[in-house]
Amino acid sequence: MLSIQRLGSTSIITPKSFNGEFDTSLFDVNFLATNDLIRAEKKGRASTYFFDCGEKTGVLRHYWRGGLIGKLLSDQYLFLGLNNTRTFQEFELLVEMQQKGLPVPSPIAAKVTRSGFIYRGDIITEALPNAQSVLDILKTRALSEQEFSQIAATIANFHNHGVGHADLNINNILISNSQVYLIDFDRGTLGTFNAKRNQSNIDRLARSFTKESNRNSPFYWQESNWQVFIKAYKSALKPI
Repeated sequence: MLSIQRLGSTSIITPKSFNGEFDTSLFDVNFLATNDLIRAEKKGRASTYFFDCGEKTGVLRHYWRGGLIGKLLSDQYLFLGLNNTRTFQEFELLVEMQQKGLPVPSPIAAKVTRSGFIYRGDIITEALPNAQSVLDILKTRALSEQEFSQIAATIANFHNHGVGHADLNINNILISNSQVYLIDFDRGTLGTFNAKRNQSNIDRLARSFTKESNRNSPFYWQESNWQVFIKAYKSALKPI
């Protein structure tokens, strides 16, 4: 399912279908900038770079720690084997979800660089055309009931397949050409249907709507939208 290219202390992970060696310079933001390959930058807790990646548009994301530990270790993680790195696990999960037909960005390549007992990671996925996050949309217009129902049904589809998202919020839900996608599966899981975990996902998403409505003005969101969402979500869940 995956191919591993080892270059000293660095491992490059690609889908099995990828032929040849991946150009590791595409993980280097300075290289991308020097060669005028960067097309956009999205800033958040960490920057995400959209760049020319052959015939595709790649999305480069570095792995950064959050919270208090992030102030100390920033982008350093304990190395307990390549298969146990967050980078490898997210990339593998993306490949598995894509094989199941779930709407996620196509994984292109990932990099894990080890230094003693720690590692740093990067991942490149394919950009979704004309994509906007639900957060960005709600800053400019309201979503229709049909769109809320579509978002709910998409999330239910992931849950029906046993997928758990570690950070389900409205910035990680994209609409691309009328299709709903989920992104950012760092620490995500794939297993069996888990009602408790699924409810935790939904609770986290609800808090995200509330937080962003308090933070942004205008913000086209109201409680009745959530009722539409919940009704559609429950309707799309498979019977236990």
